[in-house]
Amino acid sequence: MVDIATRVHNHKWKIDPIVRSLIDTDFYKLLMCQSIFRNHPDTQVTFSLINRTKSVRLAELVDEGELREQLDYARSLRLARGESTWLRGNTFYGKRQMFRSDFMEWFEGFQLPPYHLEKRDGQYELTFEGKWHEVMLWEIPALAILMELRGRAVLDRMGKFELQVLYARAMTRVWEKIEALRELPDLKIADFGTRRRHSFLWQDWCVQAMLEGLGDSAKGGAFTGTSNCLIAMRRDIEAVGTNAHELPMVYAALSETDETLRRAPYKVLADWHEEHEGNLRIILPDTYGTKGFLELAPDWLAGWTGIRIDSGDPASGAEDAIAWWRARGEDPRDKLVIFSDGLTVDKIRELHAQFSGRVKVSFGWGTLLTNDFRKLVPDDGLAPFSLVCKAISANGRPTVKLSDNPEKAMGPEAEIARYKRVFGVGDQQAFDVVV
Repeated sequence: MVDIATRVHNHKWKIDPIVRSLIDTDFYKLLMCQSIFRNHPDTQVTFSLINRTKSVRLAELVDEGELREQLDYARSLRLARGESTWLRGNTFYGKRQMFRSDFMEWFEGFQLPPYHLEKRDGQYELTFEGKWHEVMLWEIPALAILMELRGRAVLDRMGKFELQVLYARAMTRVWEKIEALRELPDLKIADFGTRRRHSFLWQDWCVQAMLEGLGDSAKGGAFTGTSNCLIAMRRDIEAVGTNAHELPMVYAALSETDETLRRAPYKVLADWHEEHEGNLRIILPDTYGTKGFLELAPDWLAGWTGIRIDSGDPASGAEDAIAWWRARGEDPRDKLVIFSDGLTVDKIRELHAQFSGRVKVSFGWGTLLTNDFRKLVPDDGLAPFSLVCKAISANGRPTVKLSDNPEKAMGPEAEIARYKRVFGVGDQQAFDVVV
């Protein structure tokens, strides 16, 4: 077992770069990258870092030189031979050779493209411009680097014994959560915590704790795997994940008319349908409002395996999905609902109790698994905050996200208004964006 406190105390060792592999990323990014490589190889996209928590002034906390050093190191990475072998030969979601030879040949020669970094009003403006399938792979490394550098800025002021106590308390907190989750019958839960983790070493520790405390689902336990490819490979567990808001956001931005815009979210899933089956056929409906999405959805989508609830009131979202399946002649008990937004132990308990037996229930546990250091240091300096890296334009046209929570909406105001009209989004309930 790694002595994390000692490693943190000596975190400038070259042994601990923040991002240490091109597969230190979420599995869904690689799945989407392959789809984009095939379907949109020439689309030009700009990604940008967005700090929703304005009170965390990153440019005042994180040294620009250290940030550039970590970004430049990430740019130097190439896919290792063992990593390529794992991607080419491993079984994912019951399918061998998930990644095609043409995609793997490209990925084996890939390096992250250049970045653009500026300071403005106490924040970093970090952008990536280029071919969609290339710049999209910056999202997870960029977030992980900023999150960990902010943490290091706080930890750097602490002594070795103080760090030992801090991590002992954080470990106890994680283990108490695991003990509480043990009480839930037939629980299925995965680690979704890469993008806003405390650190790689901490995420890896949390995954090992979940494995020991809940058991590997492959052996009858509750822990179904991790979204992090590098950890999945090293720990010989399932890599999990499907697709994200990025796909409909870019497809929508490329639409020429209101009608093609209205069809864009379904075009995304039609392309996905051609490539994947089984548990990879999971609908993410909230990019432009879940209710409207389901009302206009083609009937063939009702045959998909399940749905992921990622914004708004999760219980309402699941009830809408259940009603939609029933209206289309599907038995909800055969369908999978994955909850993945801002999960706490209490929320997991509540949703598990409400929906077990009515649908197949699963949880993708993110930031509050891999970065819950709330109230453990003075001024709550290690509390997680809402940092995202999103596609903001495609072929020169702005992207828009509406979400089921208006606090997560993004894009130019005029375009947000247009998208709300096209997708029939009325009044929405606002929820605090914590992570």
